[in-house]
Amino acid sequence: MTIAIVAHDSKKELMAQFCIAYEGVLSKCRLIASGVTGNWIEEQTGLHVNCYLPGSEGGVHQIAASVFCHDIDMVLFFRDAQKAKEKDPTELHLLRLCDEYMVPLATNIATAEVLIHGLERHSINSRTMQSDMDTW
Repeated sequence: MTIAIVAHDSKKELMAQFCIAYEGVLSKCRLIASGVTGNWIEEQTGLHVNCYLPGSEGGVHQIAASVFCHDIDMVLFFRDAQKAKEKDPTELHLLRLCDEYMVPLATNIATAEVLIHGLERHSINSRTMQSDMDTW
């Protein structure tokens, strides 16, 4: 299971706390993150994170490309609703790709916890969900 992690600056501390709380589950996954977020998580938790470029330098584009190539199974995107740019084309592209390719996406801690608990119970596997949908 490959999980991509993105967090707005004001949510990086919350993301680190989330990763500490669910370190047992996350340590069994391949973690990918935009550069600053990935480095922050590694420093705070000790989890290994494959870091892409910082989000502002193309990291979110890299994550979106990985979703497009079916290399990512889940996206945890801790967004700051107050600071999120409503029409940021990069973020909207990532959200749209997750919808199109049925990649589970959390944009807040409540949804992230639901996804992680589902992963913990082995009831979430986006690749299986996609193949099941293709047979309908």
